[in-house]
This record gives sequence, C-alpha cells and structure tokens, in this order.
Amino acid sequence: MDEVPKISDIASRYQSRANAFQAKIIAVRPEQWSNQSPCTDWNARDVVRHIIDMHGAMLRTLDRTLSPAPTVDEDPLAAFRAARADVEALLHTPELATTTTETPAGPMSVEDHIDQVVSADLVLHGWDLAKATGQDPTMNPSEVLAMWPTVQHVPDKFRIPEAFGPGIIVYGPEVKVPEDSSLQDRILGLIGRDPNWTPPK
Repeated sequence: MDEVPKISDIASRYQSRANAFQAKIIAVRPEQWSNQSPCTDWNARDVVRHIIDMHGAMLRTLDRTLSPAPTVDEDPLAAFRAARADVEALLHTPELATTTTETPAGPMSVEDHIDQVVSADLVLHGWDLAKATGQDPTMNPSEVLAMWPTVQHVPDKFRIPEAFGPGIIVYGPEVKVPEDSSLQDRILGLIGRDPNWTPPK
C-alpha cells in the first residue's frame, strides 16, 4: 500500500485559513456583496477580489497563472475555490513548494512566501469580510497569538502604497488603540484597521 504523503505545517495552516475564509464567503448574502468594507476603496466583493489577486501573485513567482475560473463578479465562491486549489497544488508538490524564488521581501521558498503573504492575508481580510457583512469578526485566538510577534515590527516600506506592485497595499497607516485593548484590536490597529469600524448607514 502506498504511503500517503504527510501534509506540511504550512500547507495545513493554509488549508485551515482558507476553510475559514471560504466559510465567510458562503455566509455572505447576495445583496451584501456591495457593502462597504473597512478598506476605504473596497466593498465586500473587492475584499475577495484582492485575496484572489494575491493568490495569483504567489503563482507568478513560478511563471504560472491562475487556472480558468468564474470571475469574482460572476461567482465569488467559485473564483476563490479555484484560486485556492491552484495554491494548494503548489503546497502539496514538494519540489515546487521548496523552490526558492525572488519575492518583494527577498529570496524565499514558494511555501514560505505563501505562508507569510496570502495565507496570513486570509486571516486579516477575513476580518474585513466579516465586518462588511455582519458576521462574527473574531479571529482565531491561536492565529492572533502567532501573528503578534511579526505585526509588532512592520517595516515602514510595508505601509507605502504599491511598494510591492501595482494595486498592492500591504498595510495602511497605524490606527492608535488604547493600551489595554485586546491583542486582536492591537494587531488590527498596527495593520491600519480601526477595530471599532462599523459599516456606513
């Protein structure tokens, strides 16, 4: 009997985060896709569009593109499922996952690039999508704890619009929050989100 390959920690983490983000997409009602999100220039559909664009950016380091799929305007769920399948295919192919490529943050393996960028994005933009559509915006506490050491030291260049490419904004200007705020709220403030944001009426 052939042995089933062991899934890597990075692939497992991505899968868990993608599942959580996908569940949020499924919970969006059709009339909510035009709702304003915490990102000034984006509605709920644009949040998913950005996530899919970033999946494409992960593939470009290997001169690959996203597989043909419905657009976000046509079917956000189908578009996301197709994009995540492309990224999971990389993560489950060791010779591709461990390939070192050039990234805006310097040389790193494909799987590390995915882990640090689009995988983490699924958590942060999951909050955006939840807030825009009236879902529970609470992040997984273990994700919050894992994210805290890195987010405390966000380089200034990560706050420069389009420093990593056209249309790509990594973090916005820091939003100051009270010192006794929860760890989730402190992280949100550091990445440029107002933890108390509510959709405009």
